[in-house]
Amino acid sequence: MSDSGVVTDCPVVVERDGEIAIVRLHRPDRLNAFTDEMCERILAAMDECDADDAVRAVVLTGTGRAFCAGADLAAGGDTFVLGDDPDTGGAPADQGGRVALRLHRSTKPVIAAINGPAAGVGVTMTLPADVRISSDTARFGFVFTRRGIVPEACSSWFLPRVVGISTALRWTLGGRMVPAAEALAHGLVSEIVPPDRVLARGIEVAREMVTGTAPVSVALTRQLMWRMLGADSPEAAHRADSLAVYLRGTSPDAREGVESFLEKREPDFPDRISAGLPDLFGESG
Repeated sequence: MSDSGVVTDCPVVVERDGEIAIVRLHRPDRLNAFTDEMCERILAAMDECDADDAVRAVVLTGTGRAFCAGADLAAGGDTFVLGDDPDTGGAPADQGGRVALRLHRSTKPVIAAINGPAAGVGVTMTLPADVRISSDTARFGFVFTRRGIVPEACSSWFLPRVVGISTALRWTLGGRMVPAAEALAHGLVSEIVPPDRVLARGIEVAREMVTGTAPVSVALTRQLMWRMLGADSPEAAHRADSLAVYLRGTSPDAREGVESFLEKREPDFPDRISAGLPDLFGESG
């Protein structure tokens, strides 16, 4: 992870702005088209960010005039011909889905600063982000049916939850390019800014989410919000919330949060994500 300039021979680079990591898609000559190597680099970058307690949030963006044009079509008609999974002999996990699930599992907030057009996996990979900020030059294309395939990257789960089922169907069945204003109206993005402000605004929003907050509590809150979207009743949320409040209530962070408030000073939370997060959902073991 570096504070220096962009490395030109790598499809994904990680930069730093203080406590904010910037994960940048970097194939501007190909409109940041998605490849297997880009997938692996994004996964590695997210692992790096999660492992570094100095990183409080991640901003995902692109280099150049596009965010991501979708899958690289250099292979022509064979672009979407995939080999069998070597372990099972069946369908392999789609690469966009691997990225989407990794963003979903992030222990740090994720903000997508969408600097230009985003199509195919270029838009579906952003759906697990906590906030999406759009350039006024961006357009969004769920173009899969126009390429003879179907939406991927877990978008059949994420997209209806973000924009509603009717809008999700209209956008995915027709596959047309959606302008930024329409994306804003339906909640795909939270705001639209000029192209030269997208990254800066993404960093500002990321910083708002982590300044003065306890990293472990932020990570658990993010888990609770996303996981409870799929809960079958509020009772599941009540159980998870109760366990989280119980565990966090006896933590050094809770003591520091209260004492700093009473003493009218900024908190210095001692707990670290790298030490591990409590299991709120009964999945360990």
